[in-house]
Amino acid sequence: MRLRNKPWADDFIKENHHITELSPLSYKGSWRDLFQNQQAIHLEIGTGKGQFIANMAKQHPDINFIGMERVKNVIVGAIKKVDEAGVRNVRLINENAQDLRDLFAENEVEQIYLNFSDPWPKNRHEKRRLTFHTFLEQYEHILSSNGEIVLKTDNRNFYEYSLVSFSQYGMELEEVTLDLHAMGDPLNVMTEYEEKFLNKGQPIYRCRAQFR
Repeated sequence: MRLRNKPWADDFIKENHHITELSPLSYKGSWRDLFQNQQAIHLEIGTGKGQFIANMAKQHPDINFIGMERVKNVIVGAIKKVDEAGVRNVRLINENAQDLRDLFAENEVEQIYLNFSDPWPKNRHEKRRLTFHTFLEQYEHILSSNGEIVLKTDNRNFYEYSLVSFSQYGMELEEVTLDLHAMGDPLNVMTEYEEKFLNKGQPIYRCRAQFR
């Protein structure tokens, strides 16, 4: 579905500079200085409308969360969610995950969330999938030695592709779940998409992977 253009998005993002970092490249290696603490940094790539990151920040006030969303018309919704949540441990950045090494220093991030990423189902678009090996190289660089990737999706093909990609890269699969909500994980925080697919009876797949 095509997103409706929001001509006011640029101004809204600038007005909410206490939530959206306007110069993220300048904080490479010093994101904890922005948060004014030494807490762990967790990164969500593809924040969408912000339900996940806002609720995670509420649940884990001892963690700094950074949400990356490349679409301006979408990130404004995330700004509103974070603002409504009243949390201070979230910063949003309007950036593309083309090269995370421009944004984060080596070992600067403790956890990466890939929630309902675009599966790019056509073979010719494989390089765009966020679990393609060129992205894994970036994740390995910015993650700490015990950091992990947490992936959730409703797309079985993308899930299986990601498991193979992780394994071929030499990663260790800490968790492989074919029906997340059958597990009854009390700490699971749902995204908007997750709620939508769950209500339709669609199983949600989750995995956790670490670099060896």
